[in-house]
Amino acid sequence: MRQRLASFGWSAIALARRAATYGRRKVVAFGELWRHSVQFRVTVSTLALSSAVVFVLGMVLQNQITERLMDTKERAAIAQLQVVVQTAESELVGDAGQDEALRNRLNNAIKKITSSSTATQDTASSAAGAFEPVLAAGDPDEASEHAVYAGPYDKVPGGLRNFVENNSQAKQIHTAEGITYLVVGTPVTTTTRPLQLYLLFPLTTEQNTVATVQNTLLVGCLVLLLLLAGITNMVTRQVVRPVRRAAEAAERFAEGELDRRLDVVGEDDLAKLALSYNEMAASIQRQIRQLEEFGQLQRRFTSDVSHELRTPLTTVRMAADVLHASREQFPAGLARSTELLVDELDRFETLLGDLLEISKLDAGVEELSAELIDVRPIARRAVEQVKVIAGTAGSDIELDLPDEEVTAEVDARRVERILRNLLANAVDHGEGEPVRLRLVATDDAVALTVRDYGVGLRAGEAELVFNRFWRADPSRNRRTGGTGLGLAISQEDARLHGGTLDAWGELDRGSCFRLTLPRRVGEPLGESPLPLPPEDAAPARAPQPVQRNGHAEFTVTVVEHEEVR
Repeated sequence: MRQRLASFGWSAIALARRAATYGRRKVVAFGELWRHSVQFRVTVSTLALSSAVVFVLGMVLQNQITERLMDTKERAAIAQLQVVVQTAESELVGDAGQDEALRNRLNNAIKKITSSSTATQDTASSAAGAFEPVLAAGDPDEASEHAVYAGPYDKVPGGLRNFVENNSQAKQIHTAEGITYLVVGTPVTTTTRPLQLYLLFPLTTEQNTVATVQNTLLVGCLVLLLLLAGITNMVTRQVVRPVRRAAEAAERFAEGELDRRLDVVGEDDLAKLALSYNEMAASIQRQIRQLEEFGQLQRRFTSDVSHELRTPLTTVRMAADVLHASREQFPAGLARSTELLVDELDRFETLLGDLLEISKLDAGVEELSAELIDVRPIARRAVEQVKVIAGTAGSDIELDLPDEEVTAEVDARRVERILRNLLANAVDHGEGEPVRLRLVATDDAVALTVRDYGVGLRAGEAELVFNRFWRADPSRNRRTGGTGLGLAISQEDARLHGGTLDAWGELDRGSCFRLTLPRRVGEPLGESPLPLPPEDAAPARAPQPVQRNGHAEFTVTVVEHEEVR
């Protein structure tokens, strides 16, 4: 028995959980539909407000009908009471006699009243309908159980008896034996003992009428609400359907289908909306095509100029190399000029290479030559390439690499170029402080950060450093002489891998650049394994007060810097 009870309990709990889960799903589905469908929202709102209005009107109408029925019933009952009182008084004139004789006379009067009411059933005096008469010889000073009566005296409520026994006419609605009555009572004037007459009018007909009215109102309200819901849904659909078509066309237009247009039907407001949308789309299409043509011309110009400059640059390079090789035979000033010429030619060649690379990236002709390799050797090669300028700047490069292999599907040449650019910029802006290269990997992503502790970045500059030829402070001296395209190319290389390149920096606290790449090309990139800002980014220190002449003053040092990344 216990096992059965336990099994039944667990079944009930499981059923309750399933019901709760089903209810939550329905609530969530309703919320989603409410948020995303204007048609559903308008229909439900209209249905809810209409239900409230119909409910109020139904209650008011029902109350009015009930009150009118009861008023008519009460007036007819009072009129019937006056007729019956005359009959009772004519039958009960004279000495009442003892209780038994009085009871007989009351029964005879009841029979007379009943027969007379049956005979006048079709007249206006019987509009109140059938009734049950009660005659009683009661006294307010006596207990009710000692009263002499004829008819269903026990159906008369005690409160009504008290009023009538005190010579007052009264009425009351009372339920007895499952039937609701309208009970009216009045004293009967005789020459002897005081008598009371009560008439009990069943309200069955009125209750049936009210129930019929309620059912009619309920059915009518339901039909009305369904019609309102259907009409609202139909009307809303006429408005929402063109809006949905416009939204779909806008989405297709945003995806690149520039020829997408709306059908213009009629001359109403929706037709004007469709016409305005088509004109806007045509104007945007023209501007986009003009921009595409201008971009193509610009990329072609950059590529052509870069190619055309290579031939004279090669000639100048050969001449400069000859002069540089013979610089020891020249005077000191001329020898220095030869060295400067070679340095600027090197920078010019680098700039031409970056221009060609950026033009290929803009044209979308660059391809990713990815292969599954260990990322650690790529980081070491990038460090080796910037060791010379790091030694010149007095900055040490610290490597933080895992002991085990970190394999990823990457283009080694592009990743190495990204790290080389980041390290060169870190050395150039590190103010002789150490530069740290860190590598961390998870199952889905590989992250590399280049951290320096130099001048840092102002607020908002972390988003500008990837712009082409962006410069924060042109007056600052540089060591590496970057072209201004390195970080822009690096960001495009990261994008080709499906990764990201982010920057962080604060004044006098250095900067940090984070490269995040997926372990497999084409896989979605999740959260980066390394945080940004970096973990060693301590909160900014508040300015310290300095006592001067008894007053506390704050000193803030601002380091001006420039950025060509």
